[in-house]
Amino acid sequence: MPYFCRMKHLAGLKIDPVKPSERYVILDVLRGIALVGICLANYPEFSLYTFQEKEVVEAMPTAGIDHLWRYFHYIFIDGKFYSLFSLLFGIGFSIILSKAVQQGKGLGIFYRRMFILAIIGFVHLIFLWAGDILLLYALVGMLLPLFRNVSNRKLLLVSASLILFPIAIDAFRVLTDHRFTLLIPVEKAIRHFSEQNGITGDNFPVWLLEGKSYPEVVKFNVPGSFIRCREFIEGCRVFKVLGLFLLGLYIGRNRIHAQLDERMALLKKIRNYGFLAGLPLSCLFAWSEVNRHPAGLVANTAIYALSVVPLSLAFASAVCVWYAGRKDLRFFRIMAAPGRMALTNYIGQSAIGMILFYGIGFGWALTGLIYVELIAAGVFAFQTVSGNVWLRYFRFGPLEWIWRMLTYGKWLKIN
Repeated sequence: MPYFCRMKHLAGLKIDPVKPSERYVILDVLRGIALVGICLANYPEFSLYTFQEKEVVEAMPTAGIDHLWRYFHYIFIDGKFYSLFSLLFGIGFSIILSKAVQQGKGLGIFYRRMFILAIIGFVHLIFLWAGDILLLYALVGMLLPLFRNVSNRKLLLVSASLILFPIAIDAFRVLTDHRFTLLIPVEKAIRHFSEQNGITGDNFPVWLLEGKSYPEVVKFNVPGSFIRCREFIEGCRVFKVLGLFLLGLYIGRNRIHAQLDERMALLKKIRNYGFLAGLPLSCLFAWSEVNRHPAGLVANTAIYALSVVPLSLAFASAVCVWYAGRKDLRFFRIMAAPGRMALTNYIGQSAIGMILFYGIGFGWALTGLIYVELIAAGVFAFQTVSGNVWLRYFRFGPLEWIWRMLTYGKWLKIN
C-alpha cells in the first residue's frame, strides 16, 4: 500500500486507553509496593530530617533507634523502590508503545503522553516538591522509541551498560580531580535564586518549617529544582533511569509479566541470585553511606550499582512468584488499588507531606526519623484504604483520568 494511502488508512483507526479488564494485576501490585518504599524514602526529606546537621540529629530523643533505622533504610529501601518504580514505568511505556503501534497511531500518542507527564512533573516540581522524579521520567521516556527495534540481547546489554556506566563516570571524575563538570550553570542558578529569595545556608534546613505561607514554599522550590538537577547530574541518574526503562521495555516486549507461570524458573533464579548478591552488597552500601564513603567515591558508586538493582529485581521476582501461586490472596487485591492510582498517590504523598511537615500545615518537621517513617507508613495505609474505596465507584484515579483524557484528546467516563 502506498505510504500516503497507508497513513490515511491508519488515521481512521480508533485508539483507546487500556481498559480495566486488560490490566495486569501483578503490575498494579508491584506499583503499590513501590509506592510504600517511595513514601518511606521521601518523607525524611519532607520532614527536613535529611537537611539537618549531625549535631541536631544526634540531639534528638530517638537518635539511637534512628541510627539503627538508617542502616535498615540503606539496606532495604534506599534506591530499591525507585528502581522498581523505574522498571515498572519502562514496562508501562512498552505497553503504551505496543498498543499505539498495533492500533496504527505510530508514536504520536506515546509522545503526547510523555509530554503531558512532563508538564505534570514540572508543576509538581515547582508547586509541590522539589524532589520530583516524573519530569525526568518523561524526558528519558521519550528516548525509548529509539530502542524499539533493538534485539533483546542488545537491549539487555545496553541496559546493563547504562546501569554500570556511573562507575566509569565517577572514576573519570576522580582521575581528573573533578576538573570537568556540567554543574557550573546549575550552581550559578542555585546561587542566583537562593540569593533572590533570601535562602541562605543557615535558614535552608528550616525554611519550609518557618515559612507560614504557600509562596514561601514556591520560593524554596525554585532553587530546590536546580538542587534536584545537581543531584541528577552528580548521581548520573539519567543513565540509571534509562537503563531500568530499557530493562522494563525488555520485560514488556517479552510479556514476562503476562506469563508468570511459564517463566517461573526464570523468576526463581532472579529472586535467588538477586538476594544472594544484593543483600550482602546492600549491607556494605549501608556501612559506606552511614560512615560517609570511607572507601571513596568510586567504590561507593560501584557498591550501589551492584546492590540496588539485583535486590530490587529480587523483591519484584519474589512478589511475582508469590502472586503466581496465590492470585486469590486478599493482600494482592488490596495492594493493587494504590498501584492502579500510582500517579495520584505519588503526587498525593507530596501534598500530604507538605500539610504534615511544613510550616503552612501542622509543622511536624524536625521529628525523629523513626517517627517520620511511622507517619509515612500511616500515609500509605490511608492511601491504600482510600484507593480501595475510590475504585469501587470509579475506573481511574483522578490524575490518571486527567492524564488519559489529555493523552487521547477525548472525554472518558470515570465511573
